[in-house]
Amino acid sequence: MKNLANYLDNVNVFSATKEEPSWMLELRQKALEQVDELALPVIDRVKFQRWPLLDIKEDAFNEPEFSGSVPVFDEMKDNPLLVQVDEQSSFEQLPQELADQGVIFTDLFTAMQEHPELVKEYYMTKAVPFSEDKLTAAHAAFMNSGAFLYVPKNVVIEEPIEAMFYQTSSRAHFFKHVLIVADEHSEFSYLERFISQGSEEAVSANIVIEVIAKAGAKIKYAAIDQLGENVTAYINRRGHILRDAMVDWAIGVMNDGDVIADFDSDLVGDGAHSEVKAVAISAGRQTQGIDTRVTNKAPHSIGHILQHGVIRERGTLTFNGIGHIIKGAKGADAQQESRVMMLSDQARGDANPILLIDENEVTAGHAASVGRLDPEEMYYLMSRGLRKEDAERLVIRGFLGSVITAIPVKEVRNELVEVIERKLNA
Repeated sequence: MKNLANYLDNVNVFSATKEEPSWMLELRQKALEQVDELALPVIDRVKFQRWPLLDIKEDAFNEPEFSGSVPVFDEMKDNPLLVQVDEQSSFEQLPQELADQGVIFTDLFTAMQEHPELVKEYYMTKAVPFSEDKLTAAHAAFMNSGAFLYVPKNVVIEEPIEAMFYQTSSRAHFFKHVLIVADEHSEFSYLERFISQGSEEAVSANIVIEVIAKAGAKIKYAAIDQLGENVTAYINRRGHILRDAMVDWAIGVMNDGDVIADFDSDLVGDGAHSEVKAVAISAGRQTQGIDTRVTNKAPHSIGHILQHGVIRERGTLTFNGIGHIIKGAKGADAQQESRVMMLSDQARGDANPILLIDENEVTAGHAASVGRLDPEEMYYLMSRGLRKEDAERLVIRGFLGSVITAIPVKEVRNELVEVIERKLNA
C-alpha cells in the first residue's frame, strides 16, 4: 500500500475522534502493519487480484456532512431497527422491554464505549481473525462504521431485528463491520440490507459480519445486498456456532458491481447446525464470485448449502460450495447443492462443488449444474399463450423458488422477490 505512514496517521486520528478504547487502536495498528505482508484470500476460478479492493483515498476518514434526512424504509413498526447512512447512524430504535432484558443494538463505536469488554471479547477474535488475509487485515485497519447486536441468555425476541446500511458518499470507503452475539439459548431473527445510492465515482467496500451463536442459540439471519455497479466489494459473513446452536442463513446477492464473497459457517460445538441458502443474479459485465463454506469441526454437526444463480448478458457468476469435515467430527453431515442458469450465449457460470472429508462415519453429498433455459419449458408456456418474456420470468422464478421458499421470514421473501424482478427487468 502506498503512503503507509500517512494512512497510519489517519487511522490514529480517526480512532481518537471516535474515542475508541486502546485495544481497538492497537488492533488497527497491528492490522495495518500486516496488510502488505499477507496474501489475498483464495476464491477459486475468480480472477479478482487486480480489482480496486484496497483503493482507499487518503482523506477517506473525513466524514461527509450528514444531511439529516433518513432514507425511506419500511412502514414504522415497533421492532428493533438501526439505519446507517454512510458512517453515521441516522435512526436507532430498541423497545424498552428488550433494553430492560439486556438486549444491546447500537452502532459499533457506541458499543465500544459503553460495553468495551463485551465487544473486545468477540470482535475479530472468534469468527474472523484480523490477520487471516490481506482483506481482513485491511478491514480491521480501516473499518469506519458498523453495528453491534447482543441478545442475552434465554431471551427470545419475536419481532425481527432490522439493520439497514446505505452508502451515498463516493469519497468515503464502505468498510462496515457487524458483530452479532447470541448468548446461550437465545432466539431471534435478524434482517440486513446493504444498499448504495447516488454514487457515480468508484468506491471500494469491505464488509465483515461476525455471528457468534453460543450453546443452544437459534438465529434466523436474512440479508439482501444491493450495492451499485460502481462499488467493488468484498463481503465476508461468518458464523462461529457452538454446541446445539443453529444459524439459518438466507442471502440475496443482488449487486450490480463486481463482488467476491465468503459465506462461511464454522460448526465448533457438538450438534451445531447451519443451513445456508443463497440466490444471486449477475448481469451486464459484472463478476460475482461466491465461496460458501461449512466446516464441520465437531461431532454430530450439520451443515447444508443450497444456492441458485441466474446470469444475464455478459455477466459472470461462480459458486464454490465447500464442505469440510474435520478429523474427529464423527456423525457429521455435509450436503450442498449449487445450480446456475445462463440466459445469454455470452454469460459465464460455474458451480464448483468441493468436499473435504477427513473422518469416517459421516454423511456427505453434493449436486451441481450449469445450464440454459429449458427449451421444453419455454415451448410449453408459450404454447399456452404467454409472451417469451413472461414465460422466461416464470421459469426463472421457479428456478430460484426452491431457495426463496426456504427463507424463514415472509417479509424477506416478498422483498427478495421484488428485488429479483427489478434486477431481471433492468
